[in-house]
Parts: sequence; structure tokens; C-alpha cells
Amino acid sequence: MANLKEIRERITSVNSTMQITSAMKMVSAAKLKRAQDAITQMRPYAEKLQEILINLNSSLEGENDGVYGTQREVRNVLIVAVTSNRGLCGGFNNNIIKHINTLIAGTYAGKNVSVMGIGKKSSDFFSNQGLNVIRKDSLHTDLSFDNSAKIAEEIMESFVDESYDEVIVVYNKFKNAAVQVVTTEQFLPVQATEGESTSTTEYIYEPNKEYIVSELIPKSLKTQLYKGILDSVASEHGARMTAMHAATDNAGAMKNDLKLTYNKARQAAITTEILEIVAGAEALNG
Repeated sequence: MANLKEIRERITSVNSTMQITSAMKMVSAAKLKRAQDAITQMRPYAEKLQEILINLNSSLEGENDGVYGTQREVRNVLIVAVTSNRGLCGGFNNNIIKHINTLIAGTYAGKNVSVMGIGKKSSDFFSNQGLNVIRKDSLHTDLSFDNSAKIAEEIMESFVDESYDEVIVVYNKFKNAAVQVVTTEQFLPVQATEGESTSTTEYIYEPNKEYIVSELIPKSLKTQLYKGILDSVASEHGARMTAMHAATDNAGAMKNDLKLTYNKARQAAITTEILEIVAGAEALNG
């Protein structure tokens, strides 16, 4: 009977877990809808701004792109790691951390690497690794373009005063609820001509192209960082919804297995009791 009691307790525990994971799945699904709408609305603007910037840079015939385009020998590197504050989202955070470790061991081997952790998971991990970590955990609790722009300005100032020679952003790009793609983007220095402009539109610039470029580059950098964070937020909710869906299914399967085991054990106990009663009656008759 003690065995039956243990199985009943496990069934109760699994049932409680299944209710929690099911609720978390539904919460993440609701948040995912808002986050997906936000990044869907942001992407066309960010892509159009980048298109105009590339069009401008390609027409300036190699002129200086300003302080944000200065190419220096790479000695000090800042990696902006965009993760979440919470877990229970599958491999969402681990994929970012593994990718950054690969970059540190490979591309930036021998460099002085610092990490700006946007999210507690990256901040905690790289702090434990002994790296110089700049924590920006609070951004997730109050995410807005203005708050993101302040971080972008801080990064740009650090690049201008030569604290860092290169800045990259690593985040999960949202594809759909089940798929997130680890993406690495160079933030600074600005790559003025990443490729030829694909637009054939002729723009009229006022007062002049050089002035517009000096205004557009900071705006584009702030937008680039904000878009990456929005992508990461949507990816987090998608990953958590998928993980909780799988956890709920697994808990349901485990609950069914435990019920089957419980019924078998209960039937065996009943059969044993019946056999004992019959044996005792025959002993008395004999």
C-alpha cells in the first residue's frame, strides 16, 4: 500500500506541474502576439532606414563617414549579449551564450573582450566566467525606444573615446514561434558600404548628403539596437511557449503512465488480498 501512496503523490505532483506549464504556455502565447506585432511593425522602418543609409553612403564616393565609421586595430571588443531575465525557455539563452563563447575563443582570441548583458542570464553567466560585464538587466522590465536609445548612446560614446575598437550585437532573431536564429551584427564601426544599394530611387537631400549621413547614422544605430532587442523579446516568448507546450505534453504522458502503473499495482494488491482470504478459509475448513 505504501507503493500505491507514493504513486498517488507523484500523480498529484505531475498534475500540478502540468497545470503550471499549461498556464505559462498561455501567458507566453498572449505576450508573443504583442511582441510579434511590435517587431513586425519595426522591421520595415529599420530596413528602409538602412536602405537609405546605404544609398547615401554609396553615393558619397568613399568620403569619411565620421567618428562612427573609424576603423581601428581591434584590441578592445564589446559584445552586447541580448538574453532574457528568466529561464524556462528551452535553449534560447544557452544558444546565445555558446555562440559568444565561440566568438571569444575564436574570432576574438587574444583580444580584451567585455560583455554588455541585456538580460540577467547573460550577465550572471559571464560574470561567473570572470569577464568584464556591464549589466543592463532592467531594460526588459521597462522596454522602450527611449531607454534602448540611452544604451546605444552610451555604446557610441565609448566607441568615440576609444574604449572599444569594435562592438557587435548577438541576439536571437525571431522567425516564428518555434524557430529563433542566433544573429551576430556589427554595431560599430559602421560599415558604410555593406553592399551596393538595391534601390533605384533617386532622393533629394536637404541641406546636403553629408549632413544627412551625420544625422542618420546615430538614428540608424539606435534603431538597430532596438530592433535586435524586440527580436529577442519575441523570440523569448516563442521559445518559452514552445518549451511549455512540450513540457505540458510530457507531463500528460507521464501522468498517463503513472495512472496505468497505479491501476496495475492496485489490481495486484486486490488480487493478493483475495488469494490470502481464500487460502485462510481453506485452512480453516481443513
